[in-house]
Amino acid sequence: MAPIPAGEHSVGTRNSRLLHEELTGNIIAAAIEVHRELGPGLMESAYQACLCREFALRDLAFRAEVALPVEYKGIHLDCGYRMDFVVEDKVAIELKSVDKLLPIHQAQLLTYLRLSKMRVGLLINFNVLVLRDGILRRVL
Repeated sequence: MAPIPAGEHSVGTRNSRLLHEELTGNIIAAAIEVHRELGPGLMESAYQACLCREFALRDLAFRAEVALPVEYKGIHLDCGYRMDFVVEDKVAIELKSVDKLLPIHQAQLLTYLRLSKMRVGLLINFNVLVLRDGILRRVL
């Protein structure tokens, strides 16, 4: 499912930390709504498709399946890395639907943040009874 276009938001004069906290709060609220509707146990792709719709309904600008090249000695190499979402060009999101988040999942998010030069990322595991138990926020 292709992302549904969403409107741009003005950032005003508030500091970037508050903007990131407000934005991650909105993203988490959208994920909670999807989890409330679908529950745990589906494939990651189902949650991703529904999050596209939820982000659009909340007027959040986003891109899905964002290619992330590796830069090595001045050239960009396509190594097949893809971030599940980038929201408002500020927050990277990695989705999972697994029994338990592992250190490798956190490492994946941190690698995406480092390669994309983004500061804030969310790792969201939908395969939990209560979604707040499946959310990790990381800041570089």
